[in-house]
Amino acid sequence: MSEKRDLLNYIDGAFVPAKSGAWLDDIGPATNTPIARIPRSSASDVQDAVNAANAAFQGEWANRSRLERADLLEAIADEIAKRAPEIAHAESLDTGKPISLASTVDIPRSESNFRFFAGAVRHDETAFHGMQGALNYTLRRPIGVAGLITPWNLPLYLLSWKVAPALAMGNTIVAKPSEMTPYTATLLAEVFDAVGAPKGIFNLVHGLGGEAGQAIVEHPDVPLISFTGGTETGKRVAATAAPMFKKLSLELGGKNPTLVFADADLDEAVPGTARAGFLNQGQVCLCGSRVLVEASIAEDFTARLVEHVKAMRVGAPDDPSVRLGAVISQEHRAKVESYIALAKEEGGEILAGGGRPNLPAPYDKGAFIEPTIIGGLSIDARCATEEIFGPVVTVHTFKDEDEALEMANSVRYGLAASVWTTDLKRAHRVSAAIESGMVWVNTWLLRDLRVPFGGMKDSGVGREGGKHSLEFFSESRNICIKL
Repeated sequence: MSEKRDLLNYIDGAFVPAKSGAWLDDIGPATNTPIARIPRSSASDVQDAVNAANAAFQGEWANRSRLERADLLEAIADEIAKRAPEIAHAESLDTGKPISLASTVDIPRSESNFRFFAGAVRHDETAFHGMQGALNYTLRRPIGVAGLITPWNLPLYLLSWKVAPALAMGNTIVAKPSEMTPYTATLLAEVFDAVGAPKGIFNLVHGLGGEAGQAIVEHPDVPLISFTGGTETGKRVAATAAPMFKKLSLELGGKNPTLVFADADLDEAVPGTARAGFLNQGQVCLCGSRVLVEASIAEDFTARLVEHVKAMRVGAPDDPSVRLGAVISQEHRAKVESYIALAKEEGGEILAGGGRPNLPAPYDKGAFIEPTIIGGLSIDARCATEEIFGPVVTVHTFKDEDEALEMANSVRYGLAASVWTTDLKRAHRVSAAIESGMVWVNTWLLRDLRVPFGGMKDSGVGREGGKHSLEFFSESRNICIKL
């Protein structure tokens, strides 16, 4: 992958360029240099992909047994495992994230997603309701062509999270990855090709969100849309899909709280809070970017957090000892830096980071930024309420549990939260009161793939994971038989 490569669309089992012949550059954020080109696809290319997906769906794919579909998912997982080092390298190159993160989280999780949904569909159960003189049972059937639109922060991880259950339930797919991180989506298409997947069940269309993505969302023959990305883009997706009565899942932004109570084990809470704030350069929708600390321990906790974060290495993504790589682009770094400048205007104090690391060539041209901790801001400051989506956390103090909950629930988002306490009753009480789709206690991002994943308020609509994904990617039908 040292040479710039053309990454093609994958339509009806063939790798093809855009019909227009137009291309977009894929920029590696760690060096700010082009690493590949992708087709700038249009509605015409999307139409070809939808035609292929519809033909495959109307063919034998939807009628394949669930065991056969599960076997294909396992074969895909096996091929990902076989190519894991190559795929991890591509993910790191494309996103700027450390190779250690891609190797231990992104690619293993992508493999696990296929294995998990293979098992889930093998062991899925549907409801039976007996009544006097009749019986009812639930029949799940595929919907048709699923339009999948995925973001740049966890490219293969989140694409596989949608592809696997969609196929498991018998749908076919037209997918559009972010134009900023197209590499591993193309490698996934190569995996489908290598395992001999039926033509047309998985179609990949590269391009811009406002062009290729919009064409998928508004296409009348795509009855199902699953979108992960920013809240503002999600609003536009919903505005297009809702009047067409498409089935819609939106996993959107977050401004997630980390609550640290005085009785917390700080030896665990400090590194746990740092991990929640800065994993993947803070570019995870689940990251805990608002740190709320009980006043009686705030000084000690904050000092330890600052010390921990200052020791986190920022640098070349291919260095296994590096904890933070580059953010996704020069433009995104400028956005993050504008929030750091805004924090100073709002009366905040930079406790750690706030600048650009001094790195050798070629990484001196990359989109790197130091992990940043900001204190002294009011809880309703813009930096404490707007999603920055970068390596920046704000620290605030609370006097008691009621104030902690008021602060935690004060933003328009409600995706995730973490609570650090050794009081079991408090853990249950606070977790139930936080307006959030997910709450972790004394941990963060510990995921069981069976549980519901999704947010409240402006953080999304619907749930993914386990039976929730199987239900979303299918239509449940009641069959009533009179005895």
